[in-house]
Amino acid sequence: MKPELNHNTTGVKRPFKLEEIWRIRTRIEIKNNLMQLALLNLAIDSKLRSCDLLSLKVRDVATFDQVFERVQLTQKKTGIEVQFEITLRTQQSISRWIQEVALESSDYLFRSLRRANQPISYSYYMSIIRNWAEQLGLDSDLYGTHSMRRTKATLVYARTKNVRAVQLLLGHTKIDNTIRYLGIEIEDAIKISRETDC
Repeated sequence: MKPELNHNTTGVKRPFKLEEIWRIRTRIEIKNNLMQLALLNLAIDSKLRSCDLLSLKVRDVATFDQVFERVQLTQKKTGIEVQFEITLRTQQSISRWIQEVALESSDYLFRSLRRANQPISYSYYMSIIRNWAEQLGLDSDLYGTHSMRRTKATLVYARTKNVRAVQLLLGHTKIDNTIRYLGIEIEDAIKISRETDC
């Protein structure tokens, strides 16, 4: 494992804020880039690691012309099963993308245009996310594939303060991992404790 030389370039990547996601989504919609719209929406809904997200096939999220409301998936890294919801907005964007490029059930949902029977590469996915950050005037070094995984998780935590719920959504085996992942500091923990009546 490589040592962390610089927290900004190799450390934990920042999640996008809600207003930033809306700005990215609006830009993609204006360009009518259906692949990136489906990718953005599903990455946020699923909270999946890039290896799991990019390996999704059409049959994993849809049957015929119906996109599922909920998906169960076994994570490659941990072997732990996770469930995630696919919101109506995401269902619509996936459906439009599938129809646009006439994807078959056995096709990768985000298939590579250059390599036959392969999904888009990790590096291409990373470059898309960095480009989104740059378009918003953000430091792209602070954002990466884990930004997408962390975005909804941090929003759920901010709204509920329920670490256990986020742990289940992310498929973490230990709650300590979730606490580190969310970047919950001792000040947050004390504030929550102070506000909790017993």
